[in-house]
Amino acid sequence: MSSPHLPLSRRGFLLAGAGAGAALALAARPAHATARPFGRYGSPERRRTAQTLYVDPHGRGDFTTVQAAVTAATGSGRTLVLAPGVYRETVAVDTTRTEATWIGATENPRDVVIVYDNAAGTPKPGGGTYGTTGSATTTVQADGFTARWITFANDWLRADHPDISATQAVALKVQGDRSAFHHCRFLGHQDTLYADSTALGVFARQYFAHCYAEGDVDFVFGRATAVYEGCHFRTLDRTDLAAAPYGFVLAPSTANANPYGYLVSRSRISGEAPAAAYKLARPWVPSSDTTARPSLVVRDSWLGPGIDAVAPYTNMSDAFPWQSQRFAEYRNSGPGAAITVPGNRPQLTAEQAGSATREACLGDWTPWKEC
Repeated sequence: MSSPHLPLSRRGFLLAGAGAGAALALAARPAHATARPFGRYGSPERRRTAQTLYVDPHGRGDFTTVQAAVTAATGSGRTLVLAPGVYRETVAVDTTRTEATWIGATENPRDVVIVYDNAAGTPKPGGGTYGTTGSATTTVQADGFTARWITFANDWLRADHPDISATQAVALKVQGDRSAFHHCRFLGHQDTLYADSTALGVFARQYFAHCYAEGDVDFVFGRATAVYEGCHFRTLDRTDLAAAPYGFVLAPSTANANPYGYLVSRSRISGEAPAAAYKLARPWVPSSDTTARPSLVVRDSWLGPGIDAVAPYTNMSDAFPWQSQRFAEYRNSGPGAAITVPGNRPQLTAEQAGSATREACLGDWTPWKEC
């Protein structure tokens, strides 16, 4: 029997490890532990250019916080190299800072963690609450953003805030077109990874390669055209609920005019909850776009026993049943992929699957060539 999940916590900063099935102690490396905090990416003294800034919480770079570096990195094409550490802050990249690249210097996402703990219902200093969007630890609106080997986290916990009912707590909200994440981790509980666009009429293409995302309720959601390739999605156990469903992995909100929503390919879904405790997906038709027609294809992926094979989909609202949306699967395997009830999980034909590819979704943008 695997060890119980240890949630994101500021107490000792314990974060679940991808694929390990047990929590890993993930404190930032102390200043004396790394003689070369920027690894093969050099140092501010030896490799500084007009386009590259170095961030290190121990003061060995140009800045000690990510937001300070983002603020300084005006214009287009700037690179941030992040030394090992826990960066407890909120970060926002506005639309003017295009073609930015963030690199975790050790090439291990466990070493570089950007984390904060706002939830939708958290009171704001000036009054009101943050809401789902405002809860995000990191928000990226600029086009052409790339991140490698970084953990984005929100460690807000329901148990610590029984007075708050709006428990959405976003780790990353990404809205820009051509946004790519390679070997990154997204940690949280509800609404962990918000893959969206800047406006209803804007189609944003996003690519997630060899990434890890964990959570419980709708923890990958939004209206972007997003491809998840070779990713690991992990559902968390819940002690606050007496019965299933404990949550939902995916909740796309694709605009009706957008031919492509979420594509999950060659990925896997595991979890710590009891068998059949999670739904694979539910469609999100938000009040801001009641014409949305969520689109999701899960193909060539392994679905663990935590996914309810009898009823893998459910409605978020009875007014917009999942059967009326664009949900389909193709050649999935694992106990959570079993077809047990006719019609409970639409399957693509081989011909249809030929149009459900990263190339079709992303068009002339080929971020997998940068992997």
